[in-house]
Amino acid sequence: MNAHALSVIEFPGALALVAERAATPLGAARVRALEPVSDRAVLDGEPGRVSAMRALVSGESGWTPEPIPDLESALDRLRIDGASWSGADFVRGGVLLRSARLTREALRDGRRPAVATAVLAPIAQRLLSAPAEEKRIDRAIDEDGSVKDDASPVLRRVRRELRGAEGELVKLLERFMAKLAAHQQVPDMSVTVRNGRYVIPVRREARASIGGIVHDTSASGATLFVEPPAAVEAGNRIRELESEELRETDRILRELTELLRPLREPMAEALDALIQLDALFARARYAIEFSCAPVELCASSEGFAVRDGRHPLLLAQHGAVVPFDLAMLPGERTLLVSGPNTGGKTVLLKALGLLSALSQAGVPVPVGPESRIAVYDDIFADVGDEQSIQASLSTFSAHLRNLAEILQRATSLSLVLVDELGSGTDPLEGAALGAAILEELTRRRTLTVATTHLGALKELATEVSGVVNASLQFDAVALAPTYRLVKGVPGRSYGLSIARRLHLPDDVLARAEARVPRAERDVNALLGELETREAALAERERAAEELADDARAHAHRIAAREGRVRDRERELDRASRSDARRHLLDARAEIERTIAELRSASGDAQAVGDAARAA
Repeated sequence: MNAHALSVIEFPGALALVAERAATPLGAARVRALEPVSDRAVLDGEPGRVSAMRALVSGESGWTPEPIPDLESALDRLRIDGASWSGADFVRGGVLLRSARLTREALRDGRRPAVATAVLAPIAQRLLSAPAEEKRIDRAIDEDGSVKDDASPVLRRVRRELRGAEGELVKLLERFMAKLAAHQQVPDMSVTVRNGRYVIPVRREARASIGGIVHDTSASGATLFVEPPAAVEAGNRIRELESEELRETDRILRELTELLRPLREPMAEALDALIQLDALFARARYAIEFSCAPVELCASSEGFAVRDGRHPLLLAQHGAVVPFDLAMLPGERTLLVSGPNTGGKTVLLKALGLLSALSQAGVPVPVGPESRIAVYDDIFADVGDEQSIQASLSTFSAHLRNLAEILQRATSLSLVLVDELGSGTDPLEGAALGAAILEELTRRRTLTVATTHLGALKELATEVSGVVNASLQFDAVALAPTYRLVKGVPGRSYGLSIARRLHLPDDVLARAEARVPRAERDVNALLGELETREAALAERERAAEELADDARAHAHRIAAREGRVRDRERELDRASRSDARRHLLDARAEIERTIAELRSASGDAQAVGDAARAA
């Protein structure tokens, strides 16, 4: 796509923001390398993969990418017969095999969301599982890249002999130093190594009496590092053992290299799959953090619909961002946005371009549900002050150069963004040129979004089919932007109102207003009246909504109160039934007790009668 336009809308900066969410440097680099594509066959799968990763990350078990080593150059070397990996290469190779195996197992874990793992299954199939080779590397190579003693019996023996020979030589040199005369010794002298040979430091004047080989000299020249004659043979034996150790480690590294050489292609595939998963992970984290809803991708001829859209870079600053809603119908091809400076028109332009470019790069965008993003074959932008001193171009000339390129290359499938169309020259000529450009782009059915201050361009919507006005609203009382986008109504200029707020003399303002063409004043007055009516309508809607909220809250309170009353009635009913049942049981028990007393009475008729009556 057009590199100039992508730079203007700050596409690289948005990718860098997403790349910060990657778990590894290679995953971040893959995100920063993303480019918008227009091939629907490629695009249609990306939102599903990002959604699957989002479900995986936010699931109960969660998921985080395993470490990914930078092994590309080492894998390329495996193509060359006889080339061998270093110990550090094998450390990274072991990390790759382990990460591929663990990730493969994680993506096949039945406890994770089934739909997500099914969508990511094609990537999981590219992950290599080679536990035997992984264990072989782990047995032979230490974490620092050195070959372990247990890598082979020969290496274990050689290193054991080497450590023994080095220990004996150090003891020999220490005994030699202990026999030196005081005038031959150096303060804090100890055995050291110079040029791979064990030596002792002595004073220069002791050189002749000690003999041996001088391997180094101190900076002052007063101290010599000498290998005494008695230590030469032992030193030679150590060098022989070191050479044998080197040959054996080289053999082990070559053997391990040949073991992995057949796995070069599967390892390269696994590396790419791990990077792809980390890039998806970064996009999923970004989507979660910035509340990005899934979007429907559609053809540019169908227009677009952005709900609750927010500029990604502004959102990352954690300040207040006013969302916008904007829909373009299939028959609407040009949107002309007007309004005062500082109203957010340029931000709106860049946001629209950025949302489209990111979507076509497979990156989630901060929009609300039910949003539709069009797919374009290219994006063109003429935004901001592009004056070029080196090219001897004025701002106006630079804009014209961009516009000429747009007219040459833009198609019916392109998106064109133009900021301050017609500015930088005489207003009449600028308006005429801007109108001609918009008319031509509209005729081509190129989807165009342009901003302007020129009142004459606002009339284009009534003259050319497919051109629609819009405005970013301005608070006429506070003289501050609201950043609220209104489609179908052009914006008006607030220059004189701002001048009045800044206390310019009234007579100057009066003369300025008199110089404004009557038609322009009438249009501004009409727009002002429309804004006033719209504000009043919005206030009424807000008041009605508050009343509706109060009514709903009141109804909720009444329903809750009725519910409590019914609960109380049921509770009282249960209590009275329980009391009646208890009284009945008590009475029955009393009767039974009385009957028992009657049966056990001694025959006293009077007592029996009294008890019966009492019962």
